[in-house]
Amino acid sequence: MEGQKIGVGIVGATGWVAGEYIKAFKQNPNAEIVGLCSRDLRATEKRRNEYGLTCQVYTDYAQMLAREDLHLVTICTPDFLHAEQGIQAAEAGKHLIIEKAIALTLRDLRALQSAVNRAKIKTVVSFVLRWNPMFGIIKSLLAKEAIGVLFYAEVDYLHGRREHYRSYDWSRKIATGGSALLGAGCHAVDALRYFVDAEAVEVMAYAGGYDKNYEYPPTIVAMIRFKNGVIGKVSCSREVRMPYMLPVRLFGSRGTILDNKLFSEAWLPGQTDFTTIPTVTPSSGDVTHHPFQAEVDHILECILTHKTPQPDVEDAVKTHEICLAADLSAEQGYPVKLPLAG
Repeated sequence: MEGQKIGVGIVGATGWVAGEYIKAFKQNPNAEIVGLCSRDLRATEKRRNEYGLTCQVYTDYAQMLAREDLHLVTICTPDFLHAEQGIQAAEAGKHLIIEKAIALTLRDLRALQSAVNRAKIKTVVSFVLRWNPMFGIIKSLLAKEAIGVLFYAEVDYLHGRREHYRSYDWSRKIATGGSALLGAGCHAVDALRYFVDAEAVEVMAYAGGYDKNYEYPPTIVAMIRFKNGVIGKVSCSREVRMPYMLPVRLFGSRGTILDNKLFSEAWLPGQTDFTTIPTVTPSSGDVTHHPFQAEVDHILECILTHKTPQPDVEDAVKTHEICLAADLSAEQGYPVKLPLAG
């Protein structure tokens, strides 16, 4: 593809998150949006005009995939469509950006994983917090052993969904939204994996809640045992009454990280309180602050330089397996071993 722009198509093009991707692709000189697809033609045309695009609009996803100048597909549709549309893109030989959750069942997860592996395409899954500045700082602190040896880690996703959210109706149903972890808390699970940097081997979870508008328990707490001995905890609630929070708490043999605060016996002997590191934190449940530009730039560079993006589908499968195992554990009342069979 030397000297050629990467042709981009976006399915689910009329939603909020799709707008963030459009802005990001427009800022990258190596990309050209060649197609927007949605079931609502008029709304898709409006979105095209809103961003000053001249691309073709589609209501038929297969027609967009048939374009020879389409190289990368971005999937921004509701969660229950992601696996099927991802498989279609892979079978068409298109690189892939796919929003979470990439699948709502183990069967669909394995089918998507197999299709991507067969196609040998580049993929990135939109756990965009990996590009959040606070996350980068934390990874650097861990690599430099600022808190010594990590032994316990917590990441939570606390975001009460309200009826005014566009995704509220389908996200609260099992068939279309999956569960609290698959639909939302997977961000916290991915963050935990990112910081612990080891394979999960067992999950135990409890779930409950009071909001009966959800078909699944909207609150869940999972304990995760990792191969390197670290114990992790993730909680997720979609029914809390509070501003969005994604708190990170990491405990090491010589210090502690609480979000952008550091207590380090290793670096700061005599320290009597936490030091605050000024940075951008994941402080909003809305997506407008999230680093989509860095995600888009990353996969485009990987396509051009033949590198493997992260987190790709293969990596994200492990995050989704933890979510599925936690849901199974909460339902059946016993720990679940990983990786999942099937």
